[in-house]
Amino acid sequence: MPRVGLGAYSIVMNILVVGGAGYIGSHCVRQVMAAGHSVVVLDNLSYGHAESVPSGVPLIKANMGDIDVVRATLRNYKIELVMHFAAFASVGESVQQPERYYENNVIQTQRLFDAMLSESVRKLVFSSTCATYGIPSKMPITESSEQKPINPYGQNKLDIENVLKKLAAERKMSFAAFRYFNAAGASSDGSIGEDHEPETHLIPLAIAAALGRRPALKVFGTDYPTPDGTCLRDYVHVDDLSSAHIAVFDKLAQPGLGFFYNLGIGIPYSVEDIIKSVERVTGKTVPRDYGDRRPGDPPALYADAAKVRSELGWKPKFDTLDAIVSTAVRWHTSHPYGFSKK
Repeated sequence: MPRVGLGAYSIVMNILVVGGAGYIGSHCVRQVMAAGHSVVVLDNLSYGHAESVPSGVPLIKANMGDIDVVRATLRNYKIELVMHFAAFASVGESVQQPERYYENNVIQTQRLFDAMLSESVRKLVFSSTCATYGIPSKMPITESSEQKPINPYGQNKLDIENVLKKLAAERKMSFAAFRYFNAAGASSDGSIGEDHEPETHLIPLAIAAALGRRPALKVFGTDYPTPDGTCLRDYVHVDDLSSAHIAVFDKLAQPGLGFFYNLGIGIPYSVEDIIKSVERVTGKTVPRDYGDRRPGDPPALYADAAKVRSELGWKPKFDTLDAIVSTAVRWHTSHPYGFSKK
C-alpha cells in the first residue's frame, strides 16, 4: 500500500532497527513508525535503554552478531529492510580498546550481514560517520573527500563501508550509508533524548554544567585557527538525521545500489558558540575551565550537505543552534537522571 513520504511514494515495509534502543536509533524508530512502517527493535542494551522503545514495538534483546537469533527475527517478522545503529561510538574509547571496537563494529556487523543474506534481506541503511575522513585538508567536506581515519572508530566504519561496496558490486545488497557529523538534541515532545554513561558529547555536558549537575565544562584548546580559537563542528538535530534515513528507502529497491551521504547542516559552530547558546536557552552561566588541545582534534569539521539535499529532498527542520539546544535542554531538565527514575 503506497504512502506519501518526503515528496515521494513509498511502499510500507517491515523494518528491523538494530540498535533501536540507543540515542539515534530510538529517534529513528519513532519516525519510521510515523511514516507508516512496521518496526522491530534488536538491541543488546549494553548502551541502549529499553524505556526508549515505544510501547507495542517488539524488542529482541540480543547481539547483532547472534546469527541464529537475527535470522529468526528476520524470518518471523518478515523483515524487508534493516537499519543498523549498533556500533560502539566513542572515539576516545576506541583508541583505548581497539580490539573490543573491532569485534563489535566490524566482526559483529559482518555476522549481521551474513544473517541478512541467509534470509534474502537485501536492503540496508547504515550509520557511518564523518570520522572516516580523519583530518580533512579542506572544508567543507564532500562525499568525495579523501578518507583517512585517525582512530579505530573511524577505521571500523570505513571497513564496513568497503564491505558494503563489495556486496553491492556483487548485487547481493543495496545500501545507503550516512556519514554523521555531530548528532544533537532530543525529540520535540521531550520523551526521549541523550542518556550516555559516561557522557562525552559537548551539548549535554554544557547543559549539565549550567544546571549545576557536574563540575565546570572542560574546553580543550583555545588557540585553533578559528574565529574564537575553539574547535568548529557541524551539529545536526537527531530528528533531522532520522528523516534523511526514511527519505532514502525508495532508492534501495534494486540490488546492487550503494549511496553515501554526509549528514550535517553545513554550518560550523565553535565550542564557544555552543556555550553561549546553552546560556541563552537556560538563562544560566556555563562554568568552564580552559585547557590544552586534545591530540588529534581537527580545528574544523563541517559538511557540504548539497548531495543529501538535492538527491533526497532533505531539509533540516532544526536549522539554528538555539533550536537544537532548546530540545536538549527540555529533555535534560525534565529527565535529570535520563531514563532512570532514581
